Amino acid sequence: MILCFISSYAQNDSNLEKIDSIKKSVSNFKIQDSILLANAHFNIGELYRYSFIGDSAYYHYHQAQKIFKIQNEDYKLAKTLYGLAVVLKNEKDLTASELVSIQAITILESLRQTNDVKETKSFLLNNLGLVFGELQQYEESIYYYKQAIALKQDLKGDYRKSINFSKNNLALSYKKSGDYGRSLQLYNEILANADFVEDLMNTRPDYYALILDNYAHSLYLSNEHSELPDLYFEALHITDSVNPKGYNSIAINQHLAEFYKDKKSIDLAKYYANQARNIAEQYHNDELLSSLLLLSEIETGEKAVNYLQKYINLSDSLHRNERALRNKFARIQYETEQIERENVQIAKERMWLFVISVSLIITSFLLYLVITQRNKNRQLQLIQKQQEANEEIYNLMLSQNEKIEEARALEKKRISQELHDGVLGRLFGTRLSLDSLNFNNTPEAVQTRSQYIDELKNIEQDIRKVSHELNTDFVSGAGFIDIIKTFVETQTIIYKLDYKLDHDSVINWDELPNKTKIHIYRIVQESLHNIHKHANATRVDISFTLKNNVICLTIEDDGSGFDNTKSKAGIGLKNMKSRINDINGTLEFKSEINKGTQLIIEAPIT
Repeated sequence: MILCFISSYAQNDSNLEKIDSIKKSVSNFKIQDSILLANAHFNIGELYRYSFIGDSAYYHYHQAQKIFKIQNEDYKLAKTLYGLAVVLKNEKDLTASELVSIQAITILESLRQTNDVKETKSFLLNNLGLVFGELQQYEESIYYYKQAIALKQDLKGDYRKSINFSKNNLALSYKKSGDYGRSLQLYNEILANADFVEDLMNTRPDYYALILDNYAHSLYLSNEHSELPDLYFEALHITDSVNPKGYNSIAINQHLAEFYKDKKSIDLAKYYANQARNIAEQYHNDELLSSLLLLSEIETGEKAVNYLQKYINLSDSLHRNERALRNKFARIQYETEQIERENVQIAKERMWLFVISVSLIITSFLLYLVITQRNKNRQLQLIQKQQEANEEIYNLMLSQNEKIEEARALEKKRISQELHDGVLGRLFGTRLSLDSLNFNNTPEAVQTRSQYIDELKNIEQDIRKVSHELNTDFVSGAGFIDIIKTFVETQTIIYKLDYKLDHDSVINWDELPNKTKIHIYRIVQESLHNIHKHANATRVDISFTLKNNVICLTIEDDGSGFDNTKSKAGIGLKNMKSRINDINGTLEFKSEINKGTQLIIEAPIT
């Protein structure tokens, strides 16, 4: 989905003529006209930015930035940095855009808070909202949009249109974060503003169509379909009336395809998905990527595989292009600074010529002192080398001891894993096999098998005891929550899940027995495995809270769910119950079909 409206400035002959005119005037500037030169570079950068020629805009903004910085023109420097941040954001160099935006805001904070200063600051905050939205960090995105809106509301003048633009972006971040209620509330506020809607319909109807489409998609995600698909068709009609089959219609066609796919109207879903793909092929960007992914989900068999392969190939291509563009920006910065480095080098050479001349005069005087002190220096150097050698030997000894301890810990862990996951598993399987043979009802057979089973149980307990004793390094020497976080990050990447991990900082994990931490870790491990294997989920939320000296672990997914009254507990669930009973805790499942599953575990701190 498009975060903000593409500027009405196009890459046309008029803009290019303006750029050529300003470039000619730049060539006539003298050195003393540095501010005029910087202003000219800034204006060229603005024109290139509105024409979406990112590399040229970056070059001229960078030239203006250097001069404004030298001349201490802080406000103009901040405006230039804002232009740079927007270019970097448009070209997907999001981290750089974030850093430049924060740098510009820091400069503005140090200035007198005039209306112009606060206006530029609000634009920078809005850009940060866009950046974090692209990074899918929606909490930060929402925070910066709210900051931008609050600042715009405090400005003198008519900023209603700009405020509503930021509100649209804020509503979009709420929608993407899953907070459809707040998203719909904002869209209703925007659309209820009759003057704003009328102005948009007259001046920027395609932007109004985007707001309408976002509102309709929020309704769809909220399962409020009474106004659908009519709102989608209205948005599509407005967009096509401005620019038939234009860029802004891609998202609307995608949303129509999702809607009809959900309604099991596969032919219509395919039609609108192909419409989105055909238009997106003109731009070869993220919208084409999402269109191919949508088609791979709608189509079946070989067609689905082909679209998925195209999606993978395009994704790789876009990543390569983004890397190439970032490298190009780096080269531009390097080349524009090369002349400065050469000038600095010339100055250094002159300075060194002076220094060498003076040094030659002083050298004759110092030569005697150098000779007389040389023997003493050699003696001191020898002592120093001996000390360094002793220190190196000592460091080697320490390093060797650390390696020995590390090897011991690794071997201890390896033996623990081998006992627990290998031998214990095989013994458990053997016990189950013997147990199943008890259907032979002869007293002798039953008694004999029972003895073997009892013996195997004893072996299991012995191995489990050894395993837990050997595995004490599992939780010692490192933060337990860091171990959980590392594991969750690794597994969610493998399982292709989005995740959120929250934990109370007041929980003192060091006071928790090792046995409890091991059981909690295994429960999280088993839960993620079950979600991947059975739930068909896309996201999992994990939280640790402390209530009345009890640790509450909640694991919630957005998967297919199940009927608690009909589902049978498998081995994994039985193992979880056994583990939670072992630490005197409680376990509860909440699940509904197609509404996900929630696992709630309470473990007392003892």
